[in-house]
Amino acid sequence: MKKRHIPAHPYLLLAMATLFWSGNFVIGRAVHARIPPIGMAFWRWAIALCVLLPFAWPRLKLQWRAILRLWKTVIPLGVLGIGSFNTFVYIGLRDTTATNAILMNSACPAFIVAISCIFLGLPATSRQLAGIAASLLGIGTIVCRGHLENMLSLSFNRGDLWILSAVLCWAIYTSLLKRRPEEIHPLAMLSAMMIIGVTCLAPLYAWEMSRGIMITPDAATAAVLLYLALLASLAAYIFWSQAVEEIGANRAGAFLHLMPMFGSLLAVLLLGESFRPFHAASIALILSGVTLAGGGSAPARRHAKSPGT
Repeated sequence: MKKRHIPAHPYLLLAMATLFWSGNFVIGRAVHARIPPIGMAFWRWAIALCVLLPFAWPRLKLQWRAILRLWKTVIPLGVLGIGSFNTFVYIGLRDTTATNAILMNSACPAFIVAISCIFLGLPATSRQLAGIAASLLGIGTIVCRGHLENMLSLSFNRGDLWILSAVLCWAIYTSLLKRRPEEIHPLAMLSAMMIIGVTCLAPLYAWEMSRGIMITPDAATAAVLLYLALLASLAAYIFWSQAVEEIGANRAGAFLHLMPMFGSLLAVLLLGESFRPFHAASIALILSGVTLAGGGSAPARRHAKSPGT
């Protein structure tokens, strides 16, 4: 049966996906005082799962035995990609800016190369090592706010450290995705990972509520959660996957560099954040690092992995 595609140019789909992912960081910062982080992550994925499951159920029903056999891979993917990444991002956004968070997230491709070298034994070229070093320097520039004395005195913003932990989770998650067998349908795998992630988040959400930290059930909260579930999760995933299928992973991957631009612009316009000189320096270091780290590597697989969102 011929696949149904969204009637839109792949470049437009890629731009919209990166815009939706960038909005995740900006909204997470905007509502940090009214929606608790674990509750926000739980309801984001619970709503997305409820919408996705009717479409994915036929595939999931056929392949659940194969997924169970791969539990050593599927469970870490669900815990890291669904349960941990966005939860850590939302916790971090309580204490750091959306601009800082999205710039740190843009270093993820270089971290993926580093983790693949360390844990999977993949060789790294001198160019890739230089790229990893440049990206780490860019991250350090953000963490110390452009002041070396902060680094020397170990005076860091705890929000930045949570974001860094999130980026590391996503880098490990992406590296583990290489072990996903191609015979498992993407929707079946995504549904399984969402089920695992929501299951992990449920007791943490119950603990958060037991401390009296509740979500305010109003129209604004509903709008935020629907954006995160329907646009930043499902629509962005569908747009990205279709575009990669049409133009290939390498060409699509270049559009990830739109996230620092989109995120910084949205943070300045909607949140009134300041774009400071150390942000510009970090962008230059991180993007040069990602460019270097991406060189000399093995050819990308056809189905590129979505960035940390």
